[in-house]
Amino acid sequence: MKSLKIGNLEIPVPIIQGGMGVGISLSGLASAVANEGGIGVISAAGLGLIHKEKSLDYVKASIEGLKKEIRTAKEKTIGVIGVNIMAALTNFEDMVKTTISEKADIIFAGAGLPLDLPKYLKPDSITKLVPIVSSAKAARIIAQKWINNYDYAPDAIVVEGPKAGGHLGFKANQIEDNNFSLEEIIPNVVKEIAPLRTKYNKSIPVIAAGGIHTQEDMLRIMELGADGVQLGSRFVTTHECDADEKFKQEYIKATEDNIEIIQSPVGMPGRAIKNEFIDQVKEGLKSPKSCPFHCIKTCKVEKSPYCIISALYNAYKGNFKNGYAFAGSNAYKAKKLISVKELFNELTAKS
Repeated sequence: MKSLKIGNLEIPVPIIQGGMGVGISLSGLASAVANEGGIGVISAAGLGLIHKEKSLDYVKASIEGLKKEIRTAKEKTIGVIGVNIMAALTNFEDMVKTTISEKADIIFAGAGLPLDLPKYLKPDSITKLVPIVSSAKAARIIAQKWINNYDYAPDAIVVEGPKAGGHLGFKANQIEDNNFSLEEIIPNVVKEIAPLRTKYNKSIPVIAAGGIHTQEDMLRIMELGADGVQLGSRFVTTHECDADEKFKQEYIKATEDNIEIIQSPVGMPGRAIKNEFIDQVKEGLKSPKSCPFHCIKTCKVEKSPYCIISALYNAYKGNFKNGYAFAGSNAYKAKKLISVKELFNELTAKS
């Protein structure tokens, strides 16, 4: 298993920890992953709730919270720290500017097309820019926009398949269609960006994500052209994960049958662990009274079946009467809590 290089960053182990919000991957998990030689990732979603103060509104609390998480992670590791920022966030620009000014190593941007991301870089910026896509077409559109408008090719590309947890960049009928599987998408993206690698003399590694659980999964997808992998669900059941212990136990208790596709208020399908809250949503019993956060561009309170940021924040705190856990398709395979170090040892063990 070769090391991963993104620009001038050397990542000894080609494993990226997925950015999981709200609050599931913060400085604690990210620094632990970075210390094992992977890329630790802080999720920017919902930080205004996690770091709320009376003197700050949601937007300002999000900025201050992100600064705190990046600085705390950097104090705990000399490894590589990234920030996951959803393009669908209404405070996307604030989160990007803050991440760059705090000199985080990488921005991972998905949940929409981050077409103007390079415009936020300054001459002295060190932050690498990595879009998250679900198709070769999306990779091409983003790369063309970045190159045409900013003369900037992506530093890497994360390709997230339909087995991922959380919001998915696929239509409902594509999720179980083998034509849209990660195994089909990866070679197409590699082929799409090959000319850019040559033209810009840039490695532009392709990172595979979604449903990767074992070393065998990793090696199989890397044989298809991926240079590294991104794992989310595997890191939830670690001691260092920033979520409440009850959140981690939702994964431990999960079965294959109760991980299902739901329709999110943001207008995208998502994969989650079924519970009473989700059942009540289906019955129309969870409509929000107001929207104090305005956190997602595509979420309309008058049409929303529930407030997604509140639901995810409640789950992060262990309150599953009023929330639920996003999870990847193989999340149910976790049977116990382990350390990040143990997980890395398992994924990188020589046969």
